[in-house]
Amino acid sequence: MPRPLIAFVRFVDGLNYRVGRFAMYLLYALMGVMIWATFARTFVTPQIWTDEMGQFILMGYFMLGGAYAMQRGAQVRMDVFYSRWSERRKLITDCITIFVLIIYLSILLWGGIESTSYALEYAERKRGLWRPYMAPIKIIMVFGILLMLLQCFAFFLRDLARLRGEEI
Repeated sequence: MPRPLIAFVRFVDGLNYRVGRFAMYLLYALMGVMIWATFARTFVTPQIWTDEMGQFILMGYFMLGGAYAMQRGAQVRMDVFYSRWSERRKLITDCITIFVLIIYLSILLWGGIESTSYALEYAERKRGLWRPYMAPIKIIMVFGILLMLLQCFAFFLRDLARLRGEEI
């Protein structure tokens, strides 16, 4: 495997590892917002921003942690037949399914970029009392999809190398 491709795979793995580890701490921010919401409803006055902020933090956690979860093998896999296959057949199947996932994520990325540019151009706001701007969460969404797409490319290259008898 050429050195630039090996460097790409290692860079993507390192980037997604760091971003995923950061995203893990977003759960603490989410807990803080939800605890404050509960406290404020009980003792102060209900806050209009807590529910939507909780949704935004959860979306950031989900989108930024997706590539990390994929990298660590934490996704759900139905291996009714897969576990019985030879290593070569598994690699070929993984290459095909990753390629399909790359197509899907590319379309998702395109739609996310279109939606983000709309939110930036027209200062789109979420409906409700608080009316937060939508651009920040849409930018995070696009970044998360891009990380997932890069991780898929890294998996694809790693599987191709293993099919050739090499290891990255």
